[in-house]
Amino acid sequence: MASASEARSGKTHRDENFPVASWLIKERYRAPILAFYRFARAADDVADHPNLPPDEKLALLDRLGEALSGSRSDPEAEPLRRALGERGLVSRHAFDLLEAFRMDVRKHRYDNWAQLMEYCRLSAMPVGRFVLDVHGENAATWPASDALCAALQIINHLQDCGMDYRRLDRVYLPQDLLAANDASSEMLGLGRAPPALLKTIADLARRAHDLIDDGASLVPRIANLRLALEIAAIEKLARHLVRKLEKRDPLSEPVHLDRVGFALIGGLGALRGLVSAFTRSVGRRPKVRV
Repeated sequence: MASASEARSGKTHRDENFPVASWLIKERYRAPILAFYRFARAADDVADHPNLPPDEKLALLDRLGEALSGSRSDPEAEPLRRALGERGLVSRHAFDLLEAFRMDVRKHRYDNWAQLMEYCRLSAMPVGRFVLDVHGENAATWPASDALCAALQIINHLQDCGMDYRRLDRVYLPQDLLAANDASSEMLGLGRAPPALLKTIADLARRAHDLIDDGASLVPRIANLRLALEIAAIEKLARHLVRKLEKRDPLSEPVHLDRVGFALIGGLGALRGLVSAFTRSVGRRPKVRV
């Protein structure tokens, strides 16, 4: 393939498990976020292509990086390169993502939780940091955002663990956790998860829940109300999905939300975020002396 465009899966931001620049986000911020998503989606489709050899995948990812730096042209990178220049944003987050997709090509197993978190540092955390940068939020919000984004990544891994194994022989479930539960990667190829694998999935879902708790301080610290509401919706969706993953078998039943469930649960999260923001605002009003 001559470019990443030829590897595109056809998936868009509307197909993701969590909101991406929804209507809650102001229009002026949506454009750079969607440009970032387009770049990430193109790179992800390259790394996940079932028929491309690894060397060709790595070459296409390198070309995306060169296009982002301006040394060549690529339609998947140009909108982001332009947005970064116009708004004075750093390209570091996009280059971190590219490194994560290179890791997807080269590495198909993760020995332990620490290795998985290192992957999330490159694959998930830069996304949240970029969105915060676009909105001009304080970098002090990064740690809470990192925790929430890592949780979202693990949820995606668990939802798609069977497909990732069958299509790409890729396993994100840490090998030491599988072994501790007397489970194995090969169980992911079965039509139904055995009890040992279900326990591993539930254990990881609980760790994702802990990460969501670690990121719970993010929403109250966000200055932009509309961004805070979107994050509140995402957090609510994430909590709902981890509860499902603690109990269900993603090999035999989809652990995803349909559009109605997505809207209802996400909307409830945004509403709670709005009530919380209003309550905090009232609490900060100066008391009147009499």
